[in-house]
Amino acid sequence: MQTPSSSLIFSDVGIVGAGAMGRGIAQLAAQAGSRVWLYDTSSHAAEQARTALDHQWQSLVAKGRLAPDAAQAYLARVSVAQDLQAFAPCTLVVEAAIERLDIKQHVFADLERIVSAETVLATNTSSLPITAIAARLKRPQRFAGYHFFNPAPLMKVVEVVRGLATEDSVCQSLADYARQMGHTPVQAQDTPGFIVNHAGRGYGTEALRIVSEDVADFQTIDLILREQAGFKLGPFELMDLTGLDVSHPVMESIYRQYYDEPRFKPSVITAQRLSAGLLGRKSGAGFYAYDNGQARLAPEPAVPEVATLPPVWVSPRAARRPELLQLLKNLGATLETGAHASAHALILVAPLGFDVTTLAAVDRLDATRTLGIDMLVSDEVTRRRVLATNPATRPDMRRAAHALFARDGKAVSVIRDSGGFVTQRVLATIVNIACDICQQGICSPQDLDTAVTLGLGYPVGPLALGDRYDPSSVLEILFNLQTVYGDPRYRPSPWLRRRGALGLSLLQPEAD
Repeated sequence: MQTPSSSLIFSDVGIVGAGAMGRGIAQLAAQAGSRVWLYDTSSHAAEQARTALDHQWQSLVAKGRLAPDAAQAYLARVSVAQDLQAFAPCTLVVEAAIERLDIKQHVFADLERIVSAETVLATNTSSLPITAIAARLKRPQRFAGYHFFNPAPLMKVVEVVRGLATEDSVCQSLADYARQMGHTPVQAQDTPGFIVNHAGRGYGTEALRIVSEDVADFQTIDLILREQAGFKLGPFELMDLTGLDVSHPVMESIYRQYYDEPRFKPSVITAQRLSAGLLGRKSGAGFYAYDNGQARLAPEPAVPEVATLPPVWVSPRAARRPELLQLLKNLGATLETGAHASAHALILVAPLGFDVTTLAAVDRLDATRTLGIDMLVSDEVTRRRVLATNPATRPDMRRAAHALFARDGKAVSVIRDSGGFVTQRVLATIVNIACDICQQGICSPQDLDTAVTLGLGYPVGPLALGDRYDPSSVLEILFNLQTVYGDPRYRPSPWLRRRGALGLSLLQPEAD
């Protein structure tokens, strides 16, 4: 083995578990310059992992992305351990074994008898409590969570998780070492889901609730959240990619660990589909059917052909949004400006958190001619406009509104009535959960946004998302959703309430 650099935080690193995660962490450690020992209870698994690493580095050499001597040096730093005794000289041991508390506790109890009292022990668990894993250790202060994401070499964020007894210096060393591996560390307290899996609860679960209300189908919701809200993948595309055998148990685990917190409530939809074996891409069918790995998509509804469009009357509430009036002018609509709509006019409302039905009833509008348009996202940046009917909307008015808003060629989705449409509901839920993570002191606002941006691929972090659409508007959406649905799921976090009331950025930390 080559001698590691003296500037390395951890010169000798042991990896317990040679599966995809253990192998990925071993790759990063070797590339950082550490000597690495790989151990796995499965016969030949560690040898196979070392061979796979060799192939990975040689592939990079063949592509011209790595020098041949560097590949040889990396491989020379990786050794296969026949038992845990080989970890005696290690200054850091990372466990990446099966997600079972009893197995992890047993492994670390054995390791503690072998390694130095100064050795840092860390677990790559994604779901088990750090404090519980360390409960049987004599030196729990030397133990922490070190959660990499799969695939570890490509996912550039690492959660450094502090148990109740973990020393500050241990977390700092692990964070510094993550930087030496070329990754970005974020610091978290020991709570269910840590940062990323906790913050990610809003995206899929709220989309599932929208489907459960028959507001729109899977494909339409994915299109809206990609093309209106700017996400890389829609929630159902994402769950098909991850696999329901992974994502549904995580939903249930975090929900139960938080004692049935309504914000995290799972859906019977995923439970049923998991039971049916509709896991996603890996099983050939999930929320979508797949042909050779490609999702089979239904054609979008055609834009209706309407010979003569009716005049448009915008409700006084919606008329406060000059951008809506300008959009209608740009589309060539005939605008009515009277105090009330004429008998033939299409009536438009622009709810924020409310549903179309509520505004039609409260403002005494003719519901048969009333539709809503979601104006949360600027029309200048969105690639899709979203309209909503109410239960009384006439088909001719639905067709006329669709035709009008598609006049310039921009995509239009027409959904059934829903408090907050699709984008408002999902974005507000994401922001609200993120705010509550900060309220609980689980991590800093900056680490939260960094972790979610790198770990989940959101267009920006959830707090920056809240700032983009104005915390007071997000707060209004949540208050109105709670009014429509009567569900504590939508109760605003105190972090959001206070910053929204004072006009502060959600990324602003609590004053000391």
